[in-house]
Amino acid sequence: MSTTRIHPTALVSPAAELGEGVEIGAFAYVGAGVRLGAGTRLHHHASVEGDTELGPHCEVFPFCSIGAKTQDLKYKGGQPGVRIGSHNVFREYVSVHAATADGDLTRIGSHNHILAYCHVAHDCQLGDHIIMSNSVGLAGHVVVEDYAVLGAVCGVHQFCRIGAYAMVSAYAKVVQDIAPFVIADGQPAVIRAINKVGLERRGFAGEPLERVKQLYRILFREGLNRSQALERIAAHPLAQSAEFQRMREFAAKCTRGLAQGNT
Repeated sequence: MSTTRIHPTALVSPAAELGEGVEIGAFAYVGAGVRLGAGTRLHHHASVEGDTELGPHCEVFPFCSIGAKTQDLKYKGGQPGVRIGSHNVFREYVSVHAATADGDLTRIGSHNHILAYCHVAHDCQLGDHIIMSNSVGLAGHVVVEDYAVLGAVCGVHQFCRIGAYAMVSAYAKVVQDIAPFVIADGQPAVIRAINKVGLERRGFAGEPLERVKQLYRILFREGLNRSQALERIAAHPLAQSAEFQRMREFAAKCTRGLAQGNT
């Protein structure tokens, strides 16, 4: 539908920018400076405020709060914001907070499903094709890479990173970085196995899947410390493959250390 539709009970600032075909439901709120991409839909009682941009074809379900002021006590004013890509789904009661410092941004990519009661805190950086099950909590500055899956009620400590294609189990407590391609579980979370089913669903088979298995053995099953394991990965005949490169790049950015294997 090309015509923008706004329910008469919705409160939409004249300073908001609405793309073609935007739909805003009953009692929804859109604040000044908000930009909604074409075809985006806000259900009843949804709220989008602040310096916030949602790309095309996002869907925001009832009682979501997107773009509200950070809860970080270090906030000193200014205009931090939120940038969200296209084709994202935010289910009921999701909250996505603005960044903390003036000009900084909380970012969410495209094609993500963020389910009911999830919280994305200030300065988080989320990629694409992520699934967050009900009541996942991401503390400030968390990074979640593409195709990660986070199970219900898991919690992620601030500044932690979740690698691409990883799966974090329900109720897990993440206090260190979770490497790409693996399943993490426990309190605190440890690495249990490769995410074989998830990888196969994303097209990993044959040699790519075998390379992931080799990475997993080096990092989590051979009794090496992290420095030794990363040296072996760097010197490996497959070091230039996409999977080995991704693991090396991820490890190079770790500030909280990699979560250990369940040996």
